[in-house]
Amino acid sequence: MSALAPIPITVFTGFLGAGKTSVILSLLPQLPKDYKVVLLKNEFGDVEVDSKLAEQSSLTAVSEILNGCMCCVLVGQMQTALLEIRDKFRPDRIIIECSGSAFPATLAFQIRELERETKGDFKLDAIVTVVDAENFAGYEDTSPTAKMQSSYTDIILINKWEHVSERALDYVLDHLNTLNDLTPKIHCDGRNGVDPNLIFGLESRLFLDKVDHLAPTSHNNEVETITLYRGPFERHPRHNHTHGHPNDDCHHCVETAPEKRLAIADRDVARADLVSALGLLSKESIWRVKGFVRLEAEGVHILNWAFGRFDLTLLAKQEEGKETIRLTVMGERGEVKRAIRKLSTALDVEVV
Repeated sequence: MSALAPIPITVFTGFLGAGKTSVILSLLPQLPKDYKVVLLKNEFGDVEVDSKLAEQSSLTAVSEILNGCMCCVLVGQMQTALLEIRDKFRPDRIIIECSGSAFPATLAFQIRELERETKGDFKLDAIVTVVDAENFAGYEDTSPTAKMQSSYTDIILINKWEHVSERALDYVLDHLNTLNDLTPKIHCDGRNGVDPNLIFGLESRLFLDKVDHLAPTSHNNEVETITLYRGPFERHPRHNHTHGHPNDDCHHCVETAPEKRLAIADRDVARADLVSALGLLSKESIWRVKGFVRLEAEGVHILNWAFGRFDLTLLAKQEEGKETIRLTVMGERGEVKRAIRKLSTALDVEVV
């Protein structure tokens, strides 16, 4: 057994747009000032949006695993990241925020394995599932993973319940009880989130037996991810000079950049135009839009859109030469490119 107390790990799951990041950030002001928390976040795409938000909080550190789901495509990276966090920070707690389509069992099994390999230096404290009461009825029908997230968890946090009628909330609770009638269900207090005493120190007994609850192999196919871009050519997502020739000889790369895109690359976005464009999105096909937008006379903002609602947060550290628009869009597989066509035209962005 390790001489030091084990590092508790709290895993947050929940479908795209459920509000996991907001709930996590709401916990921090309620903790003692000397309590060290490190966030390990996994997300689709290559845009470190939530990490930028988290860096503006009181977290000790933020680590992000991008471009895939660490419960399947990126299996193994989570364990490596946890060991690095332990060696560098030795925090009082590690919070893992999963991608919206992650199945918690695979992650829990990896943590259980790490518990054994490190002789108790880590411990799985709890799996917490955040449910979006406003949109649960919609994505429950299309996502088997959303059902599994609510079925295999230590506690369910019901978020955004204040935006729905009493009847609609009863419908959500009925469905959750059908999936999992034994797990406690707690209503989040709006922007104040939830009391950390309710979700820390649970000492989860889930997934001690690796035979049970095997993860589905196709859950990642539920979500399609694309990037929308407008900005300097040298920062273009496809402008990658690892293909074996000097930058000056990269004629075919230059030819792939449409002249229209280059002409408007440095034009900032009016807030009213952005709001109007976002209003063109269908929340049935598009579930999340997150990234960076440079607004006229306001600087670079973090955009966080989910199921028709959005926040714009000023980026604390403004960067010169940053792209005007760089957004990751997530939605129903096979429908995303069609569903964002009007938005792309309105904002003059390129679909990458």
